[in-house]
Amino acid sequence: MTQAPENTSHLQDPLTVAQSWLGEGRSVALATVVETWGSAPRPVGSHLVIDGEGNFEGSVSGGCVEGAVVFEAVEAIETGKPKMLEFGVADETAWEVGLSCGGRIRVYVEPVEAV
Repeated sequence: MTQAPENTSHLQDPLTVAQSWLGEGRSVALATVVETWGSAPRPVGSHLVIDGEGNFEGSVSGGCVEGAVVFEAVEAIETGKPKMLEFGVADETAWEVGLSCGGRIRVYVEPVEAV
């Protein structure tokens, strides 16, 4: 009996993707969940890598706030300055972007450069 190959394209490590994109000459930012409270969609240490065109890989919220994080990451790439973002159920912006799970997350966004 032959087994079908496992599709792992959706399981790429965002840090590996960041390294690859930097090697291609892309501008890159890394978003990392640094703190959670209550019912958070992704654990501390989860990553989202974003390039200067707004392409991204990974997740910091299971899809809830990725759009807002991508927007802020592109801005961080342009300015060269990191930023701390916070989303929560009590935050009106969080409802607008979809974080209604009852928890809060803090996400650190930083531009990264090839070494």
